[in-house]
Amino acid sequence: MKRRQILTALGVGVLSAALAGCGGSNEESTVTSTDSITPKQKTYNWKLVTSWPKNFPGLGTAPERFADMVTEMSGGRLNVKVYGAGELVPALEVFDAVQNGTAEMGHSGAYYWKGKNPATQFFTAVPFGLNAQEMSSWLHNGGGMELWDELYAQFNLKPFAGGSTGVQMAGWFNRKIESLEDLKGLKMRIPGLGGEVLKRLGGSPVNVPGGELFTALQTGSIDATEWVGPYNDMAFGLYKAAKYYYYPGWHEPGSTLEFTVNLEAWNALPDDLKAIVEAATKATHLSMLDEYTARNNAALQQLKNDHGVEVLKLPDDVLAGLHKVADTVAAEVAASNPSAGKIYASFKKFAEQAQEYHQISEMAYYDARQL
Repeated sequence: MKRRQILTALGVGVLSAALAGCGGSNEESTVTSTDSITPKQKTYNWKLVTSWPKNFPGLGTAPERFADMVTEMSGGRLNVKVYGAGELVPALEVFDAVQNGTAEMGHSGAYYWKGKNPATQFFTAVPFGLNAQEMSSWLHNGGGMELWDELYAQFNLKPFAGGSTGVQMAGWFNRKIESLEDLKGLKMRIPGLGGEVLKRLGGSPVNVPGGELFTALQTGSIDATEWVGPYNDMAFGLYKAAKYYYYPGWHEPGSTLEFTVNLEAWNALPDDLKAIVEAATKATHLSMLDEYTARNNAALQQLKNDHGVEVLKLPDDVLAGLHKVADTVAAEVAASNPSAGKIYASFKKFAEQAQEYHQISEMAYYDARQL
């Protein structure tokens, strides 16, 4: 045999032996049993249901951004498909769908679930409470996240902060609000603790999904609605259905959205995919506030300059009256059960500390900037 033929034969023999030693062959390897697949080899396909119209600016695009991020970071091992409100479940049934495993994840607002436990409302917004920066700090560095985990574990859920819209607008009204008396009989879409404050002052709060707001306001089935701010409000065309646009958003000063994960689905993930989900939720949370700050600026100018919207400040005596009632409502919710009391105590303590510091930092700077 020639020298080249001998070397070739030896090479083939060595390769065959190596493959045999590794349990392989020179044919394509296939997995014949799922029992041999480790968690780090398995592909996970999740459904994510939301309370927002599919790809709605800001609210709807955030879960899409999250899904893309997770798929890319996981190399396709965890794939998340997003469903808008009504595509798989109705907008206000996200909590139940994730709890019972109809979907592995949800994106919504915790205050929609006050019927499950009144304490859920503290994780979206407290009237005259923490702003977006303070809320995020309380959750991630002030013990709030641990309390949220503890509360939602009772419902087979794992929560994550899922974005913030910042300080919202007070809303769109078809009547002027010049005193607290003007709130009496007002039928307004306003969820959470803000809705209870309105009720105490003689108004009628209703909970209407975002996609139905324009029609409800235009037909007169409601007299007013809060939604988010200029960016989202303009997308829904609310300026075509109401005369007056009021600020500030006393009821939602730092509205935090939530991602929820079915606890069984979460526990089934390997640690590296858990880390990817956590990183992607936090990135989504932070990027949403960036987006809203930029988009609200531009949208406000359009509403005023292109559409002639009248932007009005709520009178100081109205804000003072709302504040007084809001403090009473929050205290009553805190007293309603041990979980609520524990959560609100932590929230309130953090708010007091943040207020003291921000008076000589953020607030002092804003005052100085006006000089």
